[in-house]
Amino acid sequence: MLRLNEIKLPLNHAEDEIAAAVVRKLQISPEDLLSFSIFKRSYDARKKGNILLIYQLDVVLSKELELQVLEDFARQSFVRPSPDTRYKFVAQAQQDFPSGQQQRPIVIGFGPCGILAALLLAQMGLKPIVLERGQDVRQRSKDTWDLWRKGNLHKESNVQFGEGGAGTFSDGKLHSQVKDKRHLGRKVLVEFVKAGAPEEILMVSKPHIGTFKLVTMVENMRAEILRLGGEIRFGQKVETLHREPLPNSVDNELPNQGQVTGLTLSSGETLFSRHIVLAIGHSARDSFQMLLDQGVYIEAKPFSIGFRIEHPQSVIDHARFGEQAGHPILGAADYKLVHHCDSGRSVYSFCMCPGGTVVAATSEEGQVVTNGMSQYSRNERNANSAIVVGITPEQDYPGNVMAGIDLQRSLEKLAFKLGGENYNAPAQLVGDFLQGRPSVDLASVTPSYKPGVALGDLSGALPAYAIDAIREAIPVFDKQIKGFAMADAVLTGVETRTSSPICIRRAKDFQSINSRGLYPAGEGAGYAGGILSAAIDGIKVAEALALDLLEV
Repeated sequence: MLRLNEIKLPLNHAEDEIAAAVVRKLQISPEDLLSFSIFKRSYDARKKGNILLIYQLDVVLSKELELQVLEDFARQSFVRPSPDTRYKFVAQAQQDFPSGQQQRPIVIGFGPCGILAALLLAQMGLKPIVLERGQDVRQRSKDTWDLWRKGNLHKESNVQFGEGGAGTFSDGKLHSQVKDKRHLGRKVLVEFVKAGAPEEILMVSKPHIGTFKLVTMVENMRAEILRLGGEIRFGQKVETLHREPLPNSVDNELPNQGQVTGLTLSSGETLFSRHIVLAIGHSARDSFQMLLDQGVYIEAKPFSIGFRIEHPQSVIDHARFGEQAGHPILGAADYKLVHHCDSGRSVYSFCMCPGGTVVAATSEEGQVVTNGMSQYSRNERNANSAIVVGITPEQDYPGNVMAGIDLQRSLEKLAFKLGGENYNAPAQLVGDFLQGRPSVDLASVTPSYKPGVALGDLSGALPAYAIDAIREAIPVFDKQIKGFAMADAVLTGVETRTSSPICIRRAKDFQSINSRGLYPAGEGAGYAGGILSAAIDGIKVAEALALDLLEV
């Protein structure tokens, strides 16, 4: 089988034109093409009047002809043997692992990273124990809607905490810029499809699932882990990590060398294991402090702060697709924007949600945080995206490791106050924001944030350097997306949890650099940025854990 790239066809091409394009590209006869399947489909919308679909195809010819084609086009990059994208386990059978009193591995956190880590460990026969501080996804959904509808926050069951992780209440994007030579992303997507995700996520270039479909999918993956002998406990917050000291080695000058031996839960129960996957999200601030107190090595890292911006989805569709706006293959348009300011700051769009809503995403009382969410259909009236400014510990929050979290909390508390201290969010029209005047009335764009918004002046909601950078960037973005700076568009604050403000550093074997047996993973540990990259990281740490067990 051959992988054929760079097949470009008009947006509204006939079905038989794909086969005809293959025949032309490979310079073969129509009867030589035995079959083909679409591996990936994307589009090129740079010319709105001539939008093209771009295909990667797996093509079947006779064995002799495949060899001849490869020889004829050896100097071309558009045709190669189809790679084997099937996942290969580092160890697959129970008997591969040491017998006797081997302790079961523990996975802390049941978001995308924890789910895939637990699933892979279960598939390898290791029967992991999963600890999730939040609730199962159905109860969690009820608790989350209680905040959105009534302003009642459930501190341990919300957008941030619970089965499925923060990605459950998002657009469900399943694309990543992680280098993936082993096709681990394909393994993730295959498992998602097995669990009920639409099969098209295996084929489209920017797949997404949406919240409602994610809920069912997560439940099915949980059931598979249980079927394979895993154990999943909800409402189980880890209070203490136990480590026994190790002598500092000559080649490692880090202090507090240790080996994890187990953990104690908020219930008082202690579990023993020398292999623990730490797959907590980046809002687990109390857990970060606990780990720091226990001697685990942690560093501060950069993250970003800003606002959510909402436009009519029709404005974005027309700016991106012109007369083809609304085409079923194209769907709701997205965008990706970046601007490098005169000050040296960078402003960029983040977590763009076509046809979605802005949601309340706090996990702590007396604070307001925004996030974006879409359903699979992406058919809500507004498009939204975070517009954020990159900040660094050296320049913007120097001092202790937790200084970035302190900054987040201070901005979220301020947003709570500006919003009226009832979990409403402060908001401002873009035109007023750019002119430096408070907003009094809404115009043509109705904000989607629930429980609601309080119009006013956002200029004091972020540090002055961030406000100045966003004011500089919005008119520049308008040159790329016509209508982006429309006066009626709405900014809602604040967006502070774009990524983890800390990094739990790990070595090449994926273990903490000073805590043997602890496998920091995913977004909270600073190694992922989205559902797919977090899930891929979960696979990597599960493999590393299994390989370490094989050496025991």
